[in-house]
Amino acid sequence: MAKNSHPAPQENFTGFVRVRGAREHNLKNIDVEIPRDALVVFTGVSGSGKSSLAFGTLYAEAQRRYLESVSPYARRLFHQMSVPEVDAIEGLPPAVALQQQRGTPTTRSSVGSVTTLSNLVRMLYSRAGEYPAGQGIIYAEAFSPNTPEGACPNCHGLGRTYEVTEQTMVPDPSLTIRERAIAAWPQAWGGQNQRDILVTLGYDVDTPWRDLPQQDRNWILFTDEQPVVPVYPGYSPEETKRALKRKEPPNYMGTFTGVKRHVLHTFATTQSPLMKKRALQYMLSTECPLCHGKRLRPESLSVKFAGLDIADFSQQPLKRVAALLKPYADTATTGRQQHDADHPEQAIVAQRIATDLCARLEVLLDLGLGYLSLERSTPTLSPGELQRLRLATQLYSNLFGVVYVLDEPSAGLHPSDTEALLSALAALKQAGNSLFVVEHNLDVVRQADWLVDVGPAAGEQGGEILYSGPPAGLTDVAASQTRRYLFATTAEEAREPRTPSGWLQLAGVTRNNLQNLDVQFPLGVFTTVTGVSGSGKSSLVSQVLVELVAEQLGLEVAAEEEEGADPLEQAAAPETGGHIVAGMEHIKRLVRVDQKPIGRTPRSNMATYTGLFDHVRKLFAATPEAKKHRYDAGRFSFNVAKGRCENCQGEGFVMVELLFLPSVYAPCPVCHGARYNAKTLEVTYRDKNIAEVLGLTVDAAWEFFSDEPLVHRALTVLREVGLGYLRLGQPATELSGGEAQRIKLATELQRAQRGNSLYVLDEPTTGLHPSDVEKLLTQLNGLVEAGNTVIVVEHDMRVVAHSDYVLDMGPGAGDEGGQVVVAGTPDEVAHVKGSRTAPHLRRFLKGK
Repeated sequence: MAKNSHPAPQENFTGFVRVRGAREHNLKNIDVEIPRDALVVFTGVSGSGKSSLAFGTLYAEAQRRYLESVSPYARRLFHQMSVPEVDAIEGLPPAVALQQQRGTPTTRSSVGSVTTLSNLVRMLYSRAGEYPAGQGIIYAEAFSPNTPEGACPNCHGLGRTYEVTEQTMVPDPSLTIRERAIAAWPQAWGGQNQRDILVTLGYDVDTPWRDLPQQDRNWILFTDEQPVVPVYPGYSPEETKRALKRKEPPNYMGTFTGVKRHVLHTFATTQSPLMKKRALQYMLSTECPLCHGKRLRPESLSVKFAGLDIADFSQQPLKRVAALLKPYADTATTGRQQHDADHPEQAIVAQRIATDLCARLEVLLDLGLGYLSLERSTPTLSPGELQRLRLATQLYSNLFGVVYVLDEPSAGLHPSDTEALLSALAALKQAGNSLFVVEHNLDVVRQADWLVDVGPAAGEQGGEILYSGPPAGLTDVAASQTRRYLFATTAEEAREPRTPSGWLQLAGVTRNNLQNLDVQFPLGVFTTVTGVSGSGKSSLVSQVLVELVAEQLGLEVAAEEEEGADPLEQAAAPETGGHIVAGMEHIKRLVRVDQKPIGRTPRSNMATYTGLFDHVRKLFAATPEAKKHRYDAGRFSFNVAKGRCENCQGEGFVMVELLFLPSVYAPCPVCHGARYNAKTLEVTYRDKNIAEVLGLTVDAAWEFFSDEPLVHRALTVLREVGLGYLRLGQPATELSGGEAQRIKLATELQRAQRGNSLYVLDEPTTGLHPSDVEKLLTQLNGLVEAGNTVIVVEHDMRVVAHSDYVLDMGPGAGDEGGQVVVAGTPDEVAHVKGSRTAPHLRRFLKGK
């Protein structure tokens, strides 16, 4: 294969990382030289191979080299990337990856634990807190609800207690036991078995529950006794009595279990998330009466610092925490002279810890995260916020000579916050580190010392280095799609905003930092909701608006649950206030398109999710060969026993366990990764078997199925939202959040448009190159033209400028936000002085 080689101009750099023969994913045997101690930005359209070079090759190789020096036993504790396909990499320093990822799914993980600030705060309270008279010193661990020393003894550090009551187990007391009055009993045979046992025990199962004696009700629900009795299924109570009298041999012996005992046992022992969820609905959640939701034991809560206990201190926004600590960090004004005179050792400790905390907080405030609190749980953070928290930790660690590999650090950032991010990156570079950044944000790209542009297109049409050098040199590269946007100087073409067909009015909206807000959204147009990170955009649109509209339409909105989370550890759902005043008569359907995965296992893929695969399997089933063998469409599913390879169960690979090393996934030796058995693969459609069709990219499949209208239409839409580079059978686990969101949008776009639908999207441009953003805008405008309403939460000024109406939230973040700063057309918003979005929108509209 011909080499795709890019030697570097040797100027002003301390050294270079030299990559030879990189072939990871779609990279085409490339050679490239990248400077160290510089801000290097990898650009290119979505799917061009940027991440394959930055993460899949450079970071993976740096990690592999580091782990070579670690003992095999310790190595297995790391999340190890696969060994990259590359001939050689020279001059590569140790690397740290800061990737986009969701928070750990437990409320016990918080902003304080991710940044390690909580450790210092606990030490501050332990060593320099104000104790009640006569109370001895408490160690730092006792200020954490996650330790036995600190957790409230009543709720075990959860802040809530869970109680099983008669009302939760028997929601409708007008029913009889035979009519399933006891809802908490298992369904089907399990519940029937318990009922038959009660008949044997002489309880009345045909009287309404509320008319039964209280003593009987209490025994059935709360007893810990487990009597074993003869059971006669299908007998009436009278027949059962006679059978017992005659000592008739029973069908079987049954064990009775009290209903409360059954609920608690199911919750504690079941491995099924569904069963756990079902048991939880019979458990009443209330605030813990001992700690009042603060999760700590009383002794820990009695210690104060700056007049606050540690739970109240952790609820303050970081901006307020910094202000509280500043007097203690400044020795001249400690704020408690008398106390310091009596306890000089505490004064020294308070000053040292407060100084350290202030320095760490300053980094977080510079990154625009001052609105977060220490106790904010990580599942509620966006991937962008989480990445910036990790970045702040790295900024303070003062490492030298390291390569930081970042994945779209500007994702979820308002343009005004991007400036703070650039300052942070500059500080890392100044400390003697190298920065390799995968990025689409042109403001970040313009600050690069060096650009590596990968392309020219996505997937099979990408994987080449179009340019590697200082940014200015990209102007001469005609094949680069980045060039057109990076050096654009013409003003945006003015477009006439559409006129709303009506207004959706909300009143009294309360959620997070939104307090009693009245707001209205135009209908029949394309609206963008903007504002700085943390201003309340997502709370308003993705939460309150969606929930209120769903309620009016009689839909149930699935609560945001993280995979693997313990239901008891999930935070209590925040209270939502507000109601819809007018406009619902224009909305017949609600479609929320979010960035959650389209599936959590490799068996889920784009073809199955969009429904496209159903049509493809029918085409295979209609071939003469398939008819001859009487194969139906199910035969061509790798999830069905008759068609799949039985050796790998249709996975395409088998896991090889290695002692002390991570398990290795190897292609299945029987089907060689095809996922199907040999008989199924004998059937071909236009000379390709089903596995080969799944291996096609959307672009290739679009040409292959050009004569099949149903399949072709689905593929056309996927291409139009910029997903032409993905393989039809690409597992859901390999897709980014942005790709998953666009697959959902494409699935929706395939449906016949009837109008009067409300589409809600949260930052759909995440992970998109400007050229792909334009494709997305075409699709969203198509939805509006079909008579629908589109509301988008977005930071990308290209989307904001192309919308009909802009709702700008702010003015600041957290408790400084939650208000509508301005609402109007993009041109109107661009000229409002109090808006932090206005200057950036104005600059974009002028083409600067």
